[in-house]
Amino acid sequence: MTTHEAPSPDRDPRPATGEATPPLRQLRQLDARSLRGLAHPLRLRLLEVLRHDGPATASQLADRLGESSGATSYHLRQLASYGFVDEEAGRGTARERWWRAVHDGIQVSDPETFLKHDDPAVRGALDLMLHEIASIHTSELSTWLGSMHTWSQEWRRRGDISDYTLWLTPEVAGELGERLRAVIDDYRDRVPADADDAASVRLHLHAFPREGGQQRAAREEGARDGESAGDDGTAQERGTVRDDKEEAT
Repeated sequence: MTTHEAPSPDRDPRPATGEATPPLRQLRQLDARSLRGLAHPLRLRLLEVLRHDGPATASQLADRLGESSGATSYHLRQLASYGFVDEEAGRGTARERWWRAVHDGIQVSDPETFLKHDDPAVRGALDLMLHEIASIHTSELSTWLGSMHTWSQEWRRRGDISDYTLWLTPEVAGELGERLRAVIDDYRDRVPADADDAASVRLHLHAFPREGGQQRAAREEGARDGESAGDDGTAQERGTVRDDKEEAT
């Protein structure tokens, strides 16, 4: 499970020293401690905004998220203590610090580590984090649907909301996910941020087994076995129904 957002270059201004802002550094692999430190709705939203829009102050983030600057300042310090954000060197003042995200995104390679953890607080932290990320995705999609009329006709045509249902094994599902991520990586640097008609595009990839899917597969397999075994009574009954209908017409 991965969340990944590269900051928008045009919203990532340089420090007062004139030195380029250090690039974000790969994915942060979560452990039990960092998971608990991140699992707070406001912290997740702060980190999302910093990754997506670039460095900001606590006051700017408070205005953006409709929170008090005291709350955003406190949670930014907490994120910093867990290594998710840091202060942008050479910028701001003692009273107005600029914060930046440290990593490209976060990653949980093995959910079992947390789902079966002895500490219920760790299990709860994973649940909170995943539901909050899903909530952020839903909010982003709703924002797009509510603002489609403000975008060009070309962008309205290219927007996509699709879903698919496939029969897969866990191994094949993992292979599919890897191939999809590889395709996305191929497009990551294809278009510069200052290109004509370029926009920051969000891609949500959700892959999960559907409740009841296994039961349906078992029912279908049982039905096929019954037909191949030659259920004469059922076949005769079906044939009689068809004949009755034909005679009635």
